[in-house]
Parts: sequence; structure tokens; C-alpha cells
Amino acid sequence: MAVPTHCRIVAVIGNGIIGHGVAQIFAMANREVVLIGRSEASLAKAKDRIRQSLADFQSHELMTSAEASGSLNRIRTSTTLEDAAPANLIIEAVTENLELKRRIFGDLDRICPKPALLASSSGQPASALVENVRHRDRVIATHFWFPPQLIPLVEVCGGPETSSEVVDWACDVLRDVGKEPAVIDQEISGFIGNRLQFAMLREAWSLWARGIASAEAIDTVVRTSFGRRLGITGPLESADIGGLHTMYHFGKSLMPDLETSAAPHGKIAKMVDEGANGLANGRGVYDWSQRDGKALVAERMNELFRWLKDDHKKKPADVRR
Repeated sequence: MAVPTHCRIVAVIGNGIIGHGVAQIFAMANREVVLIGRSEASLAKAKDRIRQSLADFQSHELMTSAEASGSLNRIRTSTTLEDAAPANLIIEAVTENLELKRRIFGDLDRICPKPALLASSSGQPASALVENVRHRDRVIATHFWFPPQLIPLVEVCGGPETSSEVVDWACDVLRDVGKEPAVIDQEISGFIGNRLQFAMLREAWSLWARGIASAEAIDTVVRTSFGRRLGITGPLESADIGGLHTMYHFGKSLMPDLETSAAPHGKIAKMVDEGANGLANGRGVYDWSQRDGKALVAERMNELFRWLKDDHKKKPADVRR
């Protein structure tokens, strides 16, 4: 299909933890953004979050005060889905309710004339969203990671009816606004990142629940060993560097003993049933009443900014934000 000749206007549908960050990304890259939410109150909170995030970018010397003000001014808010009509790219970022998403995509297909792209920022495959869509060749998954304004990755995956030109155009736009698109060739549940993340989490929960090691020991192993390498070499690169022959035979002996259950460990299920919600209410694998969770999250955010500043230095001057 034909694709837009430019991407000057972006509509973001949903103003939650992903939506407001996606709006910030495009506004920082000199795009006009309309952020569409359910209520004026929720949109005001989203603008406050964006304002605070832009202040964080300033404090980390990634933008000036004038650039922050300009970015904020490029975002207008609306509670009317029809205001997405002028956009070249529309990105859905509503709560994980599949029926709601399908209804929104059907409405957007009617409201937004081709060749505007209809994208989803969630982990839902494009084919799951097109039940009410006539022009299915322009629907694509663009899975942003939290927090989207700090994490470079966007997993891009077309459905069986998505045009290849749409995939290419989406990747070009994402690169142009400073993201790192990774194309997934076939739809699969969870895409790539979540599958790898949850494979490790399944093993980590199992090791802890079975009493093999403490939570502190398990997290220390990851943080102070392969966790440090993964920012430079991914798992397949690391295996090749380590020696494919060696890694193959070690995997052959170890993999039969790894956790393969089809659900999280029963001990985790019991904790959730009893109301545990991790840091949010202080009860999880860790007792957060005994730890400074706020400081830990701040340390993680500062590390993400450190990586972002390093990425920024590596880019040619003409493509920096």
C-alpha cells in the first residue's frame, strides 16, 4: 500500500504509563502530537508526568529549558477520538483490554484516512486487533518498553495482512525519532523481549520458591555477572563469543533440569491470592518495608539516563534530538 510521505502529526490514544511517554518521544523529535484520553483530569495528570520527565531530561543535560518548553507545547490533548483524523501515524496505548482495542481500531479505520498508519504500542499482535478494520494492510504492532522515553527498543511486527511498506515506513520513523526498532518476522505471543524476560523470571521464581537460594543471592548473580554483559552482547552473541560448541554441550546437559512449568510457581500464586503486589504495597518476594524501594527505582532510572546519554553521544550530530 502507499505510505505517508512524511510524519508530521502523531496521535497517541491513551495517556497512561506508556501513552504519555510515547507522546513525549515524538514531541521531543519535533512532531506535533495530539494525546487523546478519557477525561480532562487524566490528561492533565499525563501532561504533569511529561513535564516532570522533561525536567529530568534537563537535569541530565539531554535538553535545554527551551527545548523542553517547545516539546511540551507540541503536545495538545483531547477527549475526542475524531481528533486523530489529521495524523500520519496513530499509536494506540490504552489499557490491556482486547475488546476495547478492537473497537478503537475499528473507529480509527473509519476516522483516519489512508495512508495513515494504525499502530499498537501494546504486546498484542496486529492480527488480534483488526476484527473491525477494513484496511488491514496499515495495522502494525509497535511494542514500546517502559519507560518508553528512556528505553530505545521498539519491537515492530506486522500481521499477515500488513503491507511490507508499512513495516519499513514505521521503522524509518522510529529511527528518525531516536528509537531502535527490531523487526519480528512472524507474530508470536509476547513478541521477543517478554518471552526472554519471562523465561528468566520463571527460573528465578522457581529457584527462590524451592529454597535453592535467597532472593538476594539470585538477584546478585544476575546483576553482577551476565547482566553486565547483556547491555553489550545479547544472548546469541554471547553464546557465539563463548564458543558455540562449548555452549551447546553445556546447554544439552543443563536444559533438561530447567524449570518448564506452564504457570508461575505455586508459591507466587499463593502470595498473589493473599494480596501481595510487590513494591506497590510492600509485600512481594522481598519485604519492602525493610528496603528503600523509592531509592532503588531512582537508581535504576539514573542508570537508564546514563545509557541514554551514551547512546546520544554515539549518534551523528545531525540526527540527535
